[in-house]
Amino acid sequence: MPAHPQHTPSGSPDGDSTARVVLDAGDIQRALTRISHEILERNKGADDLVLLGIPSRGVPLAERIAERIASVEGYAVPVGSLDVTMYRDDLRMKPARALLPTSIPPGGIDGKVVVLVDDVLFSGRTIRAALDALNDIGRPQAVRLAVLVDRGHRELPIRADFVGKNLPTSLIERVRVTLAGIDEVDAVTIQGLAPEGGAA
Repeated sequence: MPAHPQHTPSGSPDGDSTARVVLDAGDIQRALTRISHEILERNKGADDLVLLGIPSRGVPLAERIAERIASVEGYAVPVGSLDVTMYRDDLRMKPARALLPTSIPPGGIDGKVVVLVDDVLFSGRTIRAALDALNDIGRPQAVRLAVLVDRGHRELPIRADFVGKNLPTSLIERVRVTLAGIDEVDAVTIQGLAPEGGAA
């Protein structure tokens, strides 16, 4: 997954005045609301749902989706986080990575419908790692994928079930997601420079 630097002061949400904003805060809110309703429709309600965000920005996205589901269904859906660092297939090619939190809700994932939540779907390698991590934790009834942005360029046969925005990009472009609470603003921007290594 491309690295997502913290917000730095500039003319754009990600600190680069040349970046092009493709989703603003309102767009992100609407996309998450739509994803939440699609999850409920596909699952025929919120029974047995568990949302697991992939750190770092997948976690607040999962929490926001859970809030929207709760506003419709009237009760909280379990939310957790799933660190995939040790399951990545590029560990040997990169410097050591800091481990991020994995937090599985008390009810576990056995027999549940697990919705993985991430910010950007790119090559599919992060999601492959997430599936391997899930396999070590339990046996869900089904696993589905929700992403804010699908930018294409898949290297593995992985497809998102719920997508906020399909965003065709070139490999020389970089997609950045910033979220209030981690960064200063909600936004998705595109830059013309490719990230150095890594794929989501």
